[in-house]
Amino acid sequence: MSEPLPFTQLNEQFAVAPQLAPADMAAVAAAGFKSVINNRPDGEGGPEQPANADIEAAARAAGLEYRYQPVNGRNIQPQDVDDFAELIDTLPQPVLAFCRTGTRSGVLWRSARGE
Repeated sequence: MSEPLPFTQLNEQFAVAPQLAPADMAAVAAAGFKSVINNRPDGEGGPEQPANADIEAAARAAGLEYRYQPVNGRNIQPQDVDDFAELIDTLPQPVLAFCRTGTRSGVLWRSARGE
């Protein structure tokens, strides 16, 4: 039996998750999400971190929209927030964004909402 998909719902159309793997994408789709945003730069977590290209391929195979928006969690820039806001406004909802722990994606979401 596989682990349940770990995510935190921030509103009806948006949730955040810690690092996801290619094998998680079918569960993301089954949970009802339509789009995924990856905010974690490739290699940030070392060689054990799944590669963006592999996650993207699995997401698209599961019928999900997918965007790679790598953001330095220690130095989030206004352009990062603007880009994230545009993704949230244009991607099919609900959207699941992920990074190492989910915190960076949550900060981007709150900042994009002006919180």
